[in-house]
Amino acid sequence: MKALRSIAYKGTSDYVNMGGNLIRQPLPTQELDQVDPFLLLHHYKYDVGPYSPGLSLAPHPHRGFEPVTFLFKGEQLHRDSLGNEGVLKAGDVQWMTAGSGVIHDEGPSKEFVGTMEGIQLWVNLPKKFKMTTPKYQDVKAANMPIIPVENGKGHIKLVAGELNGQKGAASTFTEINAFIANLETDDNITIPIPSNHELLVYLLEGETRINDEHTLKLGKLQMLTFQKDGEAISLEANKNSTLLILSGEPIQEKVSSWGPYVMNTQTEIMEALRDYQQGKMGHLY
Repeated sequence: MKALRSIAYKGTSDYVNMGGNLIRQPLPTQELDQVDPFLLLHHYKYDVGPYSPGLSLAPHPHRGFEPVTFLFKGEQLHRDSLGNEGVLKAGDVQWMTAGSGVIHDEGPSKEFVGTMEGIQLWVNLPKKFKMTTPKYQDVKAANMPIIPVENGKGHIKLVAGELNGQKGAASTFTEINAFIANLETDDNITIPIPSNHELLVYLLEGETRINDEHTLKLGKLQMLTFQKDGEAISLEANKNSTLLILSGEPIQEKVSSWGPYVMNTQTEIMEALRDYQQGKMGHLY
């Protein structure tokens, strides 16, 4: 039996204001800057209707990392300066490599009315890939491998990485596992994690006991990170639960960031600002 990892950090998911909307931000916080290679995690949930347009972001640039959107409810329209345009449906994932620079906007599709819920994750890129050609992976829910919970009713969806001999649908520049656990009450599962990976678990819904040690609950303890002293974690659902499980090989390089740019030096940040202003990241109208 694989040794379970001990817990390193226990975090709440406090609200921040973005575009007049309150969203949860468990990463970064004053206590935790990053979980290398994961830089930022935003959890948004709001209603869209005639008098509540929801969170819609104007066109904005990115460089040097990968913004990843996991959509759990609703429909989200995406456009970028590469000419990509599409609609994410509930269960889909948009894995975008900003690389050398891209401009995009995102928000509810014009036709959608209802509840919108998703997570935006920022994944760092190593220095050698920061100026790679931008690309866009539209990962549909139907293309994600499913691992059923043994002797249970829930399942694990593989967005990226490997689990039980199966590979996730998204390709990554470094070793990354991105799993979505949909567990039903009393489901119990042990998930192997590479010993060299950093690891975090975030709860979106429900209540789940981790390693028989701490219970993740909404509005209280919603995120855990772990020591690299074991090769697995165990999950036991006290209620129907949805969790995002992220692990990755740490990049261990200096990070310099400003707004939508994540580079290695302040000079590179200034270059990104200049290139955006000069139109070198393209245009989006």
